[in-house]
Amino acid sequence: MQINVIFTDMPVMNALKRNNVVVTGTGESVMMFAHGFGCDQNMWRYVWPAFKDDYKIVLFDHVGAGNSSLSAYSYKKYDTLDGYAQDIIEISEELNISDMIFVGHSVSAVMGLIAAGIAPGLFKSMVLVSPSPSYINQDGYVGGFSRSEIDELLEAMNNNHLGWSTTMAPVIMGNPERKELGTELANSFCKTDPEIARHFASTTFLTDKRHILPDTKVPALILQCSSDVIAPVEVGHYMHEHMPNSKLVILDATGHCPNLSAPEETVAAIKAYLHG
Repeated sequence: MQINVIFTDMPVMNALKRNNVVVTGTGESVMMFAHGFGCDQNMWRYVWPAFKDDYKIVLFDHVGAGNSSLSAYSYKKYDTLDGYAQDIIEISEELNISDMIFVGHSVSAVMGLIAAGIAPGLFKSMVLVSPSPSYINQDGYVGGFSRSEIDELLEAMNNNHLGWSTTMAPVIMGNPERKELGTELANSFCKTDPEIARHFASTTFLTDKRHILPDTKVPALILQCSSDVIAPVEVGHYMHEHMPNSKLVILDATGHCPNLSAPEETVAAIKAYLHG
């Protein structure tokens, strides 16, 4: 049974309403799922049911995405990933969560790392799916893009959000033989308010959080796809080398969204880590 959290006007419920928090599952331990750029909690629909009998599942939408409260979007707060990390902490506190398993996709993986640095007691372990601490190549680091390529990407998005979405979504998704996946991602991109999407994209692609990796104390599984234009395999190896308590698994899956394109493999890798 899935339960949408019931809201009141009390401030203590604010984060739950703001982020459209959904709680389901029958277990006592908590597993929280955080979606990536241009998506919403629906992107986990093929993954979280595999854990609902053993965990309490917490799903949410980042402010500006899905059914979150758009009125709560603050360009100042969300100009850095720290604002999103603070939301994760506030949701956890309002639900009285501790020692949870956090599963973050793409940029949400880094939000989780930031949150763990601020409030490590909230986390038992982390699963980072297609993560990247920095998307820009620099000083021998392979992030996948040059700064000029990122600038061009953001400019194209600014000039034509709809066109950018329909062009880039299939590239990000990969799996060209399964066009329905790229179409779903494009539709998800297009549902987002264009101004918010552009701001979130800028915050995401211009972030460099490599410096926090060595200080991450929470055990983490890094799941990297074997071919991913957004987060190349080199990124996974870099994170593993710089995170002292991490495990790296390279999936056979391709593209940036194995939670949609290869949910069975993704679930199997997570369960192997949790039960190992």
